[in-house]
Amino acid sequence: MPQILGTQPAPDQWIVYVTGACALALVVFRRLWLPARNAITIAHEGGHGLVARATGRRLEAIRLHSDTSGLTVSRGRPTGLGVVLTLAAGYPAAPLLGLGGAALLGTRHVTLLLWIATGLLLALLVMVRNAYGILIVVLTGAAFVLVSWLAGPEVQSVFAYAAVWFLLLGGVRPAFELQAKRRRGGAPDSDADQLSRLTQVPAGVWLLFFHTVALSALIGGGRWLLGI
Repeated sequence: MPQILGTQPAPDQWIVYVTGACALALVVFRRLWLPARNAITIAHEGGHGLVARATGRRLEAIRLHSDTSGLTVSRGRPTGLGVVLTLAAGYPAAPLLGLGGAALLGTRHVTLLLWIATGLLLALLVMVRNAYGILIVVLTGAAFVLVSWLAGPEVQSVFAYAAVWFLLLGGVRPAFELQAKRRRGGAPDSDADQLSRLTQVPAGVWLLFFHTVALSALIGGGRWLLGI
């Protein structure tokens, strides 16, 4: 049984930089980003689901699609704080998870991070209601389990740092993608637009909120990962 609560040796600094560079490549290059974006969608929809449950809404289903879109269905009051928080939770979810992961890596809790991620994926899997969604969550969870159980500390560190860097860096791009879609007249029912209709706060302000959370998490998490 892995020492889940124990600490692991800090990796060589070059590993931190190389994993960051690899994660950045996944985000920057479109052909790499399209399949990798599934991980960000998992976090996005998981954020909606987690906050829906936390605010007392009834979480009915989560769907993850092969085009990297997703849908979370919850029931409850159509207005009010609960639905606003639920809608607002999607875009910040990946960068905030990355920030939390960076904090754990900063205290050298690599194995604990891997098992927390596995637990969150298992909790998400229970609510996924389509075949592709189940497949992608199972494959992602299996990768975390295999690394946690079978890999040595060095491999665990490489995997964990790469995953956290990707959440931090990949969490920045979706808000920019949404902004571009809205500029072209697309995505009329985006999270930002639904929030605007609920709160009377312009969608652009919600987009600014998404950008601010993502970039702040990247700066804070990056400092933890780089040890500065």
